[in-house]
Amino acid sequence: MLTLGSHAGVILEMMRATSSATVEGSDLKASDQPLAGRYRAVRGQSVALAQPLSAEDALLQSMSDASPAKWHLAHTTWFFERFVLAARPGYVPVNAAWDLLFNSYYNSVGPFHARPDRGLLSRPSLAEVMAYRAQVDERMGRRLDADDLDDAAMQVLLLGTHHEQQHQELLLTDIKHAFWCNPLGPAYRSDLAHCVGEGSKVRWLAQPEAIVEIGLPAWPQSPRFAYDNESPRHRVLVPAHALAHRPVSNGDYAAFVDDGGYRDASLWLSDGWSLSQSQNWQRPLYWHDDGTREFTLAGWRERDPHAPVCHLSYYEADAFARWAGARLPTEFEWECAAASAPIGGNLLSGDALHPQAAARSGVDMGQLFGDVWEWTTSSYTAYPGFQPLPGSLGEYNGKFMSGQNILRGGSCVTPPGHVRASYRNFFPPPARWQFSGLRLAKDIP
Repeated sequence: MLTLGSHAGVILEMMRATSSATVEGSDLKASDQPLAGRYRAVRGQSVALAQPLSAEDALLQSMSDASPAKWHLAHTTWFFERFVLAARPGYVPVNAAWDLLFNSYYNSVGPFHARPDRGLLSRPSLAEVMAYRAQVDERMGRRLDADDLDDAAMQVLLLGTHHEQQHQELLLTDIKHAFWCNPLGPAYRSDLAHCVGEGSKVRWLAQPEAIVEIGLPAWPQSPRFAYDNESPRHRVLVPAHALAHRPVSNGDYAAFVDDGGYRDASLWLSDGWSLSQSQNWQRPLYWHDDGTREFTLAGWRERDPHAPVCHLSYYEADAFARWAGARLPTEFEWECAAASAPIGGNLLSGDALHPQAAARSGVDMGQLFGDVWEWTTSSYTAYPGFQPLPGSLGEYNGKFMSGQNILRGGSCVTPPGHVRASYRNFFPPPARWQFSGLRLAKDIP
């Protein structure tokens, strides 16, 4: 198992003490303890998530879309060093040669190691990466304690904490795929609770045609944090429609599989059909061919028919919706439904690390946040008047606005404090290894 060392242990204690710390202000000072606490809590959370992994586990890269856990731990550290600490002239990096290894895709910063080959980086070792984290955290701590970061640096610091939370989710989805590839089916954690819930028949909740406001004002000019792709706030005409009150369940999707959904070309988009045939898709990614089990972060377990189905590509979600006589929602329909909903649910903090059936309640629209990211039919593109962040950080989101679809809502491995109604996640249509599912929608004449 990963040996944390004394410094990491201190971070974990800070994390426990400040786990609820959130910051939404844009007028940020280094002495602002909520942001300092958030930084330490987020950094400690990453270390805690990596603790069940051995050094061998942390090097695994099972496919080109995934990254080793060791790389996630290093890259998120590099982000703070490169964009916060190194913004001051004369800064001496911990190891300048690591810029090449841990830069992800920032062309304006310099060259970077090819993403599909990150699993070849046996050096630096995991111990060296953990020491790198400790050194950068120590340097950041000195700057924070001395109130030695200006507003611009604090804004990047806040962005960096959200960036690291994205990588916490990726660390878990990536190691799940790697462990699934192992014939032994090892568990990331064998102590995860396994709850079987109760089902509910889908209820359709109708919404009339309306002109609605979507997104959030641009940050950091606005006091509430949001990524640049969530702005500017603008008006959209949303036609009359209805949304299902819950996500599609495993039982719902099993009926699609049993009815030959993977053999009926009429249900599929052309690209999806070609891909499903070439890769012999017969069921969701982690479903066992015995028809009853699925692979989880706790290893192989009996599948709960009432829990939301997950690990679907956009193509599978779209084909199911056609089979069900419905469609996927637009991201605007989804945001309208979520705008007034409380942000909470089966997120990373619940420690289930797998979708759960909803408890019966009087809530009309359920499970909007947590459990599974929900595919929408909306292409990932810019809102009218979109302006990327200045400088190198402008590469964070905008340059990926091609060939991807929007997902909304967060998943069972999304950190709390990281999602909101306006949050726009995005992946290419073939992506299956994320905790992605769907909620049905339909038109109202």
